[in-house]
Amino acid sequence: MADLRPALTAAQTYRAAAQAALAERLAARAIDSEQRAAHGFAWVATTVAALEATHNWCEAGGGANPLDAQIAALAFAEGIGQLVGGLPMGQNEIFRPADLGIGAAARTLADACADLLDADHAKARAELAAALAAGHWPSETLHDADLDTIRDQYRRFTDAEIIPNAHRWHLANDLIPDATVTAMADLGTFGVCIPEEYGGLGLGKLVMCIVTEELSRGWIGTGSLGTRSEIAGELIVLGGTDEQKAQWLPRIASGEVLPTAVFTEPDVGSDLGSLQTRARVDANGEWIIDGAKNWITHAARSDLMTLLTRTLPDAKGYAGLSMLLVPKPRGTEDTPFPAEGMTGSEIEVLGYRGMREYALQFDAMRAPADALLGGEEGQGFKQLMRTFEGARIQTAARAVGVARRALELGLDYALNRKQFGKAIIQFPRVADKLAMSLVDFITARELSYAAARAKDSGKRCDIEAGMAKLLGARAAWSNADASLQIHGGNGYALEYEISRILCDARILNIFEGAAEIQAQVIARGLVGGRN
Repeated sequence: MADLRPALTAAQTYRAAAQAALAERLAARAIDSEQRAAHGFAWVATTVAALEATHNWCEAGGGANPLDAQIAALAFAEGIGQLVGGLPMGQNEIFRPADLGIGAAARTLADACADLLDADHAKARAELAAALAAGHWPSETLHDADLDTIRDQYRRFTDAEIIPNAHRWHLANDLIPDATVTAMADLGTFGVCIPEEYGGLGLGKLVMCIVTEELSRGWIGTGSLGTRSEIAGELIVLGGTDEQKAQWLPRIASGEVLPTAVFTEPDVGSDLGSLQTRARVDANGEWIIDGAKNWITHAARSDLMTLLTRTLPDAKGYAGLSMLLVPKPRGTEDTPFPAEGMTGSEIEVLGYRGMREYALQFDAMRAPADALLGGEEGQGFKQLMRTFEGARIQTAARAVGVARRALELGLDYALNRKQFGKAIIQFPRVADKLAMSLVDFITARELSYAAARAKDSGKRCDIEAGMAKLLGARAAWSNADASLQIHGGNGYALEYEISRILCDARILNIFEGAAEIQAQVIARGLVGGRN
């Protein structure tokens, strides 16, 4: 196994040079005026963090699986190649060292890693593809029997209950069937991180990652359903009164109550400080809600809304926002919004189905007097911010699951599709796509686990969470696109599952904070800077 530590040290030195160069720029200019440089640095830092996570994974395996070393070497060759040559921030946005004035540092990195960069990795890619074709797979163990058992349990559930049905559900725009939701609840899906004293499993974000990854491998809808319970549960655990915890947490953990997050508004997007939906207290002490919300997932079939609204109209920006726990009757196909004072219309979407997206309107909708989270106004944005890390880590895990399913579909098709008298996996351009999809899947997976471990250790990890989501979303899209290309024209047909995977993968770079927002968070967190 090649020693990758010198290459990692060189990459870390390059990251430090990039960070210093950005800090010098931001000392004189606002970060928004240096977005390309700032976001490029965020991608540099994310790439190096992914190499660190991949190196740790490979080292932990101790060489037991020879595929691990091949994957790590390819990850380093590609990652360092992008650092010195150009990092893709988007399909037509390549960050190059000159954009931050660090060309000399890039040349030093290239010189330090010359053997790695100059090596012919075609053989390694071919061997990886051949190993996949033979049914081999890199190491998956988390070196913990309980964690490995949880993965196995959810993988078997996904293989049996979700994968055989997901594409049919997607094409019909069906909600995830109630029976499937019940089965997920029975596995403990909705209470993974809720404390045991409130009926949850009391486990950490790493377990949440494993559960979400495996469910999302089957269908992003089933992997994402738990996100609503995760957000609501964390909001209440961290900010709720004792009475609110006792009222809601056991019912969320059991799956009796399905929550939905009601934050986004038309024309607002990530600028939550501009929210206009308002809530006031009437003479009876109840809350009266007026306004509109947009892109609300699973709004009809939910039982509880965690609703971010403005309750202090004279307070500017975030200071006027509060979080309400608003119960509502569960809708049906015939009557999706039976609650008085609340209406909604479905937003038809390309993918990410199974829960449906809605635009909501509130016209004097009532919420009980004790709906205010924590019993204190003006804390809504702060309360929500505390859930962003977990939500973004879980989104990274969703992306990892989608990336793996794309790889699985591409591999299966390449093995069974014959052209010019042989399976197309024997053509190097097809084999290369599969090998590098495997590399991207592993690096994204290990970065998501690293972020989860950081969160479980009790430290603030908004940077790690942002990196995991940033890289995971790119891997999901890249793998889905490569897999569809392997399918050729058939991949463009709705009957093939990969068409759904491509549509599902695309949303991952947008929700829970778009890639540009993640890059801004990472750069600001590591370097600082003013708007």
